[in-house]
Amino acid sequence: MCCGAMTQSVVVQVGQCGNQVGCRFWDLALREHAHINKKGLYDEALSSFFRNVDSRKSDGGACGVGGRIQHLKARAVLVDMEEGVVNEILQGPLREVFDSTQLLTDVSGSGNNWAVGHMTYGSAYREQIVDTLRKAAEHCDCLQCFFLIHSMGGGTGSGLGTRVLSLLEEEFPEVCRIVTSIYPSAEDDVITSPYNSILAMRELTEHADCVLPVENQSLVDIVNKIKHMSHGGKPGCVIKRDSTIISGQGGLSGAEKPFDAMNNIVANLLLNITSSARFEGPLNMDLNEIAMNLVPFPRLHYLVPSLTPLYTLADVHVPTRRLDQMFSDAFSKDHQLIRADPKHSLYLACALMVRGNVQVSDLRRNIERLKPSLPFVSWNQEGWKTGLCSVPPVGHSHSLLALANNTCVKPTFMELRERFTKLYRKKAHLHHYLNVEGMEQSFFSEAVSSLSSLIEEYHHLDATKGRLMPDAPRLSIAR
Repeated sequence: MCCGAMTQSVVVQVGQCGNQVGCRFWDLALREHAHINKKGLYDEALSSFFRNVDSRKSDGGACGVGGRIQHLKARAVLVDMEEGVVNEILQGPLREVFDSTQLLTDVSGSGNNWAVGHMTYGSAYREQIVDTLRKAAEHCDCLQCFFLIHSMGGGTGSGLGTRVLSLLEEEFPEVCRIVTSIYPSAEDDVITSPYNSILAMRELTEHADCVLPVENQSLVDIVNKIKHMSHGGKPGCVIKRDSTIISGQGGLSGAEKPFDAMNNIVANLLLNITSSARFEGPLNMDLNEIAMNLVPFPRLHYLVPSLTPLYTLADVHVPTRRLDQMFSDAFSKDHQLIRADPKHSLYLACALMVRGNVQVSDLRRNIERLKPSLPFVSWNQEGWKTGLCSVPPVGHSHSLLALANNTCVKPTFMELRERFTKLYRKKAHLHHYLNVEGMEQSFFSEAVSSLSSLIEEYHHLDATKGRLMPDAPRLSIAR
């Protein structure tokens, strides 16, 4: 650990979805830094996620903090087993931000098959992946965190993504691993997505420090709701078109594609969780502290994200009521990035990451105000972790990301298991997996029992909720 020093993080984006979300993140991060960094100097804030490279130096050398910005390169590794998305990136406005040593692609794809991603490509590319990760790590003075972005439903994201995760644990056991996982909808067009998701879940449970689950369906619902409001939904709630979080305006990416709006929400989740590492603030939250404070049991590291505001209302003046509303919204089910209602489940811990002109006193006042309505586990009634970053997202006066370690993830996992069982009972499509070298049927039964015991652990905690009495008298223990 390098205390006191500025730390760096590396983003690892795997598969089509991971790379699309990752690129929105880099796009918006550059916009944020450009908004605040008027002098064109390579400062500590930039160094957390970008290198500054001077191509005129014989060694293509990196420039230290404090000098002028030459060429910014993202601290990123891009992996995909079909090259379409990565090629698109390399032809787009972000091409300067990545160089070929950061990319790993193949042409044939994983055919929506976890086993092909995990076993076939995982073995074939193992050395190259490790090499690329090491190079990215060597460019850091003090590597603090790997952010892995992937989806659960396809073959590369779920299979190779979780293989990369276990390689990260093997090669860099001390470095925090925060995974953003996009879960497929029930109506997913990939028929084998329940298999891929369950096989990937076991890996996430065993090898990640924290997982931020995001459901495709929640993103669709949020995008539809915002579109409805921006086209004159409720009176008094007119939203400027280009001020929504889902708008592609102001980024480098040009015309919007259908998934841009959904990817933008996830990119904003990543902007907010990394803001403390990238900017100054009166209450900076260290990325390591997320796992340290929010994960009381190693397997129960699924943190439900909620984001607010999801749009900026047309009027710019934000009276306190609006600020307090933002805190209330973070706990309402409309703002969760999975379909869940944390208020009616049990909190193990909760982090609030606030950006913008918000005082510590505002934070404390809102926690006190909301506390009585939020059921916390009896042994962690004060389980709050807070971070305040003074730089708001571009176009907002403030924003809030809540990360809840809450038993409300249980229904999502149960629904996933049910979809898996429907297919597995019929042994449908199983041969596609079992024909892959290294893949065995026991992987399926082990993965589903890993998920079942996770569900059971949440279930046990939920059962204690009924016994929670407000201010119940404590038993005095005889010494």
